[in-house]
Amino acid sequence: MADPTPASLVVQLLAILGRDKDRLGRIDDYLHGRHDDPYMPAMADDEYRLLAKRAVSNWLPLLVSTPTQALYVDGYRAGDEDRQRSATDLTSPQWEHWQRSRLDARQSAVYKGALTYGHSFTLTERVRDAVLTKGLSALRTAALYEDPANDDTPHAALTVTAWPSGESVGTARMWDSRSEYAVTFKSLDDADGVRVGKGRRHGASECPVTRFAASVDLEGRTVGAVEPMIPLQNRINQTIFDLLIAQTYASVKVRTVSGMAPPVQRNPDTGEIVYDEQGNPIPLAINHNAKRFLFAEDPDVKFGSLDETPLGGFIESIDMSIRHLSAIAQVPPHHLLGQIANLSAEALQAAETALSRKIQEFRTVFGEAWERVFRLAAELEGAAGADDFKGEVIWRDMEQRSLAQAADALGKLREQLGIPAKGLWKRVPQVTQTELDEWDELAEDEDSVGQLATALTRATPEPVTADSVAVAA
Repeated sequence: MADPTPASLVVQLLAILGRDKDRLGRIDDYLHGRHDDPYMPAMADDEYRLLAKRAVSNWLPLLVSTPTQALYVDGYRAGDEDRQRSATDLTSPQWEHWQRSRLDARQSAVYKGALTYGHSFTLTERVRDAVLTKGLSALRTAALYEDPANDDTPHAALTVTAWPSGESVGTARMWDSRSEYAVTFKSLDDADGVRVGKGRRHGASECPVTRFAASVDLEGRTVGAVEPMIPLQNRINQTIFDLLIAQTYASVKVRTVSGMAPPVQRNPDTGEIVYDEQGNPIPLAINHNAKRFLFAEDPDVKFGSLDETPLGGFIESIDMSIRHLSAIAQVPPHHLLGQIANLSAEALQAAETALSRKIQEFRTVFGEAWERVFRLAAELEGAAGADDFKGEVIWRDMEQRSLAQAADALGKLREQLGIPAKGLWKRVPQVTQTELDEWDELAEDEDSVGQLATALTRATPEPVTADSVAVAA
């Protein structure tokens, strides 16, 4: 079967963007607080609608930012046996590419995109005299796979650089396994309006776009952290809206009076009662508030009150919904509720277990994607490592431990298991790669000085003394 033409690939990729546009747009709206209104009567007035806007309590960004803040690539260990490097080597071509692309700061955007929409992308390409990697948004980018559940390398990928607006057409870039194409299009579903320019070689042996998927099932579908939580977010908003309604209209006691007619308007000159057009007396407005008392001269007048609506049930319902959100999203409740009083270190660690497992899963899938990025960069730069499938990225240890606890644990590993001290350096809390490299250089200098001192000691003859002669005799 002949390979599809670039134009047919573009049509398929634009169709994917059109198919996912509404779903990803809804996810984007919920992430940024643009939620569906809670249920309210059809004849709701402006005050109700204002309370509905104030009822939006957006918890979804926390579900994305919490695991993202624990994802930080801190190094790369090459797997090539001829070029075996340590995780602290700042001169490896892979890490030079990372720093040149400023991915220390930009990697978080890639993870947030993947956790929000289910997937995000990176593009590795030659820009003038340097090979750089940058992130691509899932709202603008689509990729085709022969086996979307198992393939890491896309058959083709497209990203929109400008959406069509009015009379102006949209523009995009498309890559296949050999070439890059400039694309113009009128709309996502208009195949006749697609125009594809002449291709130019991008320099890699495969499509230079890499997918970062938070979770992929065997059907090739990707799911992020936001979409499954939308129903729970709506439930929380509805409960908060009901709380605001009760708080606004029924949270105070209502005073009642029966058997008393209100005062009516009278003509100031004649003292006669003033009537409206229907012949009814016009009542005067009663200025009544919490500072005033009601009294009546007629003994048959009865005063009473209606109790306020208790708000505790609404608050407990909100708390329960947030705990459900926490359990389903595998985010500890104290991250959402802020309730960490009287919790021991063991209890906190147990609460963090589910989140730690989730983060480890993300590190595994994202690490594979970064390794493909490093192979692409090595191939485009003509450096070694283009076929290094044994390399692995090094993730920073973000677990909070005191330096004293870590030192005690590392000392026991050194003494009891005989692990070399240098192999334990990277487990020191909050140590940076620059510090590790500096320690490596200092250790080499100390070792060189020690070896020189030993050699000088052995080469220097001991002085001859009377005692030594007597001993020799």
